[in-house]
Amino acid sequence: MKFSAPSFRTLLARLLTALSSLAPLGLAQPLPLTPVPNAYQGSAPGEIIPPPQEARFDVGTLALENLSVRVEGAQPELGWAVRDLNREVQARLGRVLPVANAGQTPAQVVIGTLERPALAEAAKTRGLTPDKPEGYALWVEPSGAAVVGFDALGAYRGVQTLRQLLTPSGFRFAQVRDYPAFPVRMAMIYLDKDSARVNDVLVPMLAKLKFNQVLVMADYVQWNSSRGLWHPSGASRAEAERVARLIREHGMEPIPLIELLGHSQWLFYNPQSGKYDGNKDLWADPEAQNPYAYDPLVPRVYEVVLPILGEAVEVFKPKYVHIGHDEVAANNRFPAKPEGIAAGLPKLFVDDTVRLYNYLKSLGVGTMIWHDVAFSEAYRDQIAPALPKDIVVAYWNYSAAADHPLLGTIRGLGFPALGASWYSPGNPQSIAQAALRYGSLGVLQTRWSGYFGNATMFDGQAEQAVAYWAAASSFWNPTQPIPSDLSLRYRDAWQPQSFIPLPGKLVDLSVAVTRRLSDPDETQWVQKGPTTDLSKLPTGLVQIGPYRFHISGAVMLKGSRPAASDLPSSLTLEFPPGLKAKALVFLHTTGWATTLKNERIGSYTLTYADGSKATLPLEYGRHLTAWTDTTPRTLVYEPVWRGQTPDGLEVGLSALLWNHPKPGTEIRSLTLESTGGAANLSLIGLTLLDQAPNPPEATR
Repeated sequence: MKFSAPSFRTLLARLLTALSSLAPLGLAQPLPLTPVPNAYQGSAPGEIIPPPQEARFDVGTLALENLSVRVEGAQPELGWAVRDLNREVQARLGRVLPVANAGQTPAQVVIGTLERPALAEAAKTRGLTPDKPEGYALWVEPSGAAVVGFDALGAYRGVQTLRQLLTPSGFRFAQVRDYPAFPVRMAMIYLDKDSARVNDVLVPMLAKLKFNQVLVMADYVQWNSSRGLWHPSGASRAEAERVARLIREHGMEPIPLIELLGHSQWLFYNPQSGKYDGNKDLWADPEAQNPYAYDPLVPRVYEVVLPILGEAVEVFKPKYVHIGHDEVAANNRFPAKPEGIAAGLPKLFVDDTVRLYNYLKSLGVGTMIWHDVAFSEAYRDQIAPALPKDIVVAYWNYSAAADHPLLGTIRGLGFPALGASWYSPGNPQSIAQAALRYGSLGVLQTRWSGYFGNATMFDGQAEQAVAYWAAASSFWNPTQPIPSDLSLRYRDAWQPQSFIPLPGKLVDLSVAVTRRLSDPDETQWVQKGPTTDLSKLPTGLVQIGPYRFHISGAVMLKGSRPAASDLPSSLTLEFPPGLKAKALVFLHTTGWATTLKNERIGSYTLTYADGSKATLPLEYGRHLTAWTDTTPRTLVYEPVWRGQTPDGLEVGLSALLWNHPKPGTEIRSLTLESTGGAANLSLIGLTLLDQAPNPPEATR
């Protein structure tokens, strides 16, 4: 009988894997290890975010040895700039730049503004003079570096760029002249019980991204004037004050968002029952199962609401208060009572908005609302003409449409407008470009992670926070393309990659490989042939993200898909005697995705010389995803490689850092196990670290 080569290889491969799947596969021969001094080492970002308006980058770096920082001026923003710069240097290189006077060290980083004649002349000589608010000039040369702001905030923004020029050998040579496209660049955060551990990361990150205002969701703050509404997961007033101060000390203005008229569930929370059944006399719809809007015809509404607004102004000292006013009739009847129906929605909306506007105006504060009710086709002609023209209107649209003409309509009716985006790919850029086209006041990056969803910014809804980076890029410079490494950049905000190398050992998995990464004959990888494989992934001793791996193929395990059904369900890797490690790094994926959130798809189990074991369960979407599933929803794993298949499919791999639970105990083996579901475990690289990077704060 004569076999063609491809069919014979296919049959042979299936026979061997079928036999191996009958029982757990163990490899008696210890796997080869390659010791390296830089098993982990962070690297500088390839692109500045947001991209500067004008920039030139030259070959070479300004070394940190004998380098100091000098401040020219007494503005607080300059002190904040030094703080941020030294936090960057400390996180990356474990040192700080001393603050010195002129001439004390051979080279200096000088931070100041055009108020200083010498700095103004130096910027002019280089053709970099900033001429717009928040603009700056920056240069890094062999003799030193300087950041010269048009104003103090400009100097602060410029230092955020300088931070991104830091490399393992010093600051990259560059000349930058930069300024923002919009006077308002706003991002949204939440206040809740997790505010401290989350906002202490997000607020400095937003400053690094050159936002200048922060919209703070403050519905459930435990105000002194709202004791009967306190939710146990709400932030205290003291926490609201702390976050407001944190925002200001990072060069941004806090703008509280207190949702009124619609989205007013927070007004109905009853601490005694733990349900939303309180303040029933304020409900717009007395028959509502879940009260949503209040009745503006009930005078007591304002006895409750106005003191809360007054406290918010006292705490945040804002230019504006955002009072919501969106989706008023979305969930319940509005109006519902006979007297409300007689008045009609437009009059109820206008009277409530104007009353709140006048109260805030008496406190010296402006008003902001969402657009969707007041400027809808159904009510625009009745509501918009009756509203004060200095109300700021935030137009939200969460699509990547080529144009957003309603922004132009709002501007044409005489209102200052903000374009508001969310996290869909392309949405922030399309909103920013439309806002620029129609002369909008600025742009706003929203976030809708739930009233008590702060912790999901680390694990669960990280894609919403990754979108801050896309928005920052477009809000500062809308015409430039958005960089592609946003997920890594966001994770770096939680765990800055150190430039100091850490030693470790690269594991050679060659003898354990069950599938090659290239698939010329539909017998390898996921058996879809050479156009849908991982042939573009580098192999050998390679750097993937901040880690080095020895890549030769995939240790793919059994799955429910036909192409993976004959693979082993478990496999044990043996290590040489005496092996210890502080952390293990797995470069892994699954051949296919699963629709079940956090489904357990397998595990890694370490067996020690003393017979004890340690197991790491693997959940899909939390510890790893399919190679075709590249949307990050958690920071538990690191999205370290992004590429394409030969036919153009976007794909990627993640790394999972497991801080070794028994670092002083000798490791004998590692067992990989698959549960056999749709998402089948596939290990591509394994590295053992002799020292472990610090984990993100949220995982400690």
